[in-house]
Amino acid sequence: MSHAKPCEVALAVKFTPELLAGLDALRLAWKSDPASPPKGISCSESKEGQFVVVAAESAFVTLPGACVIKGIGAIELAGAEPAFEEGVNSKSLILKATDEGWKFSVKFMQPIVRKRNLK
Repeated sequence: MSHAKPCEVALAVKFTPELLAGLDALRLAWKSDPASPPKGISCSESKEGQFVVVAAESAFVTLPGACVIKGIGAIELAGAEPAFEEGVNSKSLILKATDEGWKFSVKFMQPIVRKRNLK
């Protein structure tokens, strides 16, 4: 039996001032109380000192051209292509604060396609 491997794709996005303010507020709240992020959102710090936010599938909604993270704000997708392929599951959004600015990526599992009884 083959197992699907997780895929991570970086996407071009436009960050709104409201989203940046929401991420800054989340970072401050997390620094003072690590249990403060809303359900479905986890925060951490990388070895390089980068603030990392991971939003589980239950904590965001994908709309045409945008992703809305509950309690934080909306991310406008710069490309015209859909963020996820049809049938993917276990989606999570990853936002990473870097020296160049925020980086946005999507991690997901490809659907397993089984070819049974083919002759």
